[in-house]
Amino acid sequence: MSTHKPLKITRALLSVSDKSGIVELAKALEGKGVEILSTGGTSKTLKEAGVTVKDVSDHTGFPEIMDGRVKTLHPKIHGGLLANRDEPSHVQAMEENAIAPIDMLVVNLYPFQATLDKGADFATCIENIDIGGPAMVRAAAKNFAHVAVVTRPADYEAILAELEAQDGAVSYEMRKALSAHAFSLTASYDAAISKWLRGEAKIETPDNIAFGGHLKQTLRYGENAHQNAALYLDGSNRYGVATAEQLQGKELSYNNLNDTDAAFELVSEFETPAVAIIKHANPCGVATADSVEEAYKKALKCDPVSAFGGIVALNRPLTKQAAELILETFCEVIIAPEIEADALALTEKKKNIRVLKTGGMPDPLEARTSVKSISGGLLVQNTDNGRVEEKMLTIATERKPTDAEMADMLLAFRIAKHVKSNTIVYVKDGATVGIGAGQMSRIDAAKIAASKMEEAGLAGCKPVVASDAFFPFADGLLAAADAGVTAVIQPGGSIRDEDVIKAANDRGLAMVLTGMRHFRH
Repeated sequence: MSTHKPLKITRALLSVSDKSGIVELAKALEGKGVEILSTGGTSKTLKEAGVTVKDVSDHTGFPEIMDGRVKTLHPKIHGGLLANRDEPSHVQAMEENAIAPIDMLVVNLYPFQATLDKGADFATCIENIDIGGPAMVRAAAKNFAHVAVVTRPADYEAILAELEAQDGAVSYEMRKALSAHAFSLTASYDAAISKWLRGEAKIETPDNIAFGGHLKQTLRYGENAHQNAALYLDGSNRYGVATAEQLQGKELSYNNLNDTDAAFELVSEFETPAVAIIKHANPCGVATADSVEEAYKKALKCDPVSAFGGIVALNRPLTKQAAELILETFCEVIIAPEIEADALALTEKKKNIRVLKTGGMPDPLEARTSVKSISGGLLVQNTDNGRVEEKMLTIATERKPTDAEMADMLLAFRIAKHVKSNTIVYVKDGATVGIGAGQMSRIDAAKIAASKMEEAGLAGCKPVVASDAFFPFADGLLAAADAGVTAVIQPGGSIRDEDVIKAANDRGLAMVLTGMRHFRH
């Protein structure tokens, strides 16, 4: 037979963990005269529904053993899936060993990720690593020229339609597409297992690494209209934009998702009520206060012009009062752990604004992995979950900071962690008053932040300043001093630290060194 012709289905093996739609599929196959093989719970489900099923153990002549660990790992199964029916020696081997061809395999795998998500113990997680399922799926996917492999319940309807249209056959094109989905499934499945075991074994840089994800949403386009894009879930279930419930508004774009993630991760840094307003993945205003309403007012003051069309993130529930304030300025997205009913009643009047409820706040100190694609490779690192506390600081200048300056400096340095490098952040009384982001020169970042402060009418407020990395020369610090800062927090570590410290002493500034930098590219 030509491998490119439609494949007549005469025998199918059904063995699924997710039994959605399996009875309807089995009945339709049976109605087409297809012999159905099955195992364990699937066999029981189908028999109870009145489907005629032949147990795999009867087909192979070998019982399920080892608590079901070994049931489909048998030559009569894998031979039936792997045989090249255009190769005479394969056909002869099938005849000599009484191996019947299996034309369709319907399998989805033990729910390893779901078991992990439930917090199951180590032994239970191990038992939920599927072996026979992936082995069969890979065999059938390799041999898609002769086998249709079905791993997604979402495909059942299309397969049934094709069987109906092609008199019980499945086209070559569909078999090839099903094979691609199958290999994607096993790759993602193994990636989840290897990620978990690497963590258990504390292996940070394995010789081989894989990353998996499950498609949540196909996006209209990427950063620009000519780029394709999609959102995948990585199985971590971290509170945030990827796992949030969208309560209203237009479909989220690639840029919406990227910016909203930046905003929500930023506000997760703070224990007190906090609001961040983000534009193009950089904050244009961040503040903490006794309430989110007050925090929003303070954040907006920093750069009300850039806030137009931005993302607003809160680390407390969105209240009616906060919603009223936010809706005075156009924004693209509002994200919060909870959305109060009367707040939603207000936002619903602005149909296009996306409103997201996450259900909780992410842990900013959680160890996670960051992956960045470069030409020919991947850059993999731990995410920046570093945090500077007051006890870690070294006071480098003659003048010590006041308590108020210290509180603002710690806040400013946490914010600097979430601003693109080079970064300068001015803070006064728990709120940003000027931000310089993504500059090639640190002195330019300091000057831009100062100009933003002046534009916002906040010049002369005597803020503190945070720098995400050391000052390579005193000029950046002097630019900040000219803007009226009273205290400086920076990592230190430059060969010219003494020059920078002297400049701070000459201007009467307090300066503390963190010993930790926060580059963000």
